[in-house]
Amino acid sequence: MSEIDLSHIRRDPLFHELVARRARLAWALSAAMLVIYFGFILLIAFAPGVLGTPIGNGVTTIGIPVGLFVIVAAFVLTGIYVYKANAEFDPITRQLIEKVK
Repeated sequence: MSEIDLSHIRRDPLFHELVARRARLAWALSAAMLVIYFGFILLIAFAPGVLGTPIGNGVTTIGIPVGLFVIVAAFVLTGIYVYKANAEFDPITRQLIEKVK
């Protein structure tokens, strides 16, 4: 693309909408992951006995499913971003490319 095409895209209101929506989603998902992760770390730091509580009569503690939740949450939040990118952001990107052609 030439410099004229890029400057035309950067001035387009649709481009500004795309950038704003993508940034809002990225910040929201990042904040969610930070709350989950640091919540887990704070729980380890200030209430380790909670995570060491056995589940039932076995050797598995509450910390294992909570730790798995942190890992699964990262995958779920990534999946949410990918879904939104494919469903909402890609069509807007295609509209912008068609305007330039």
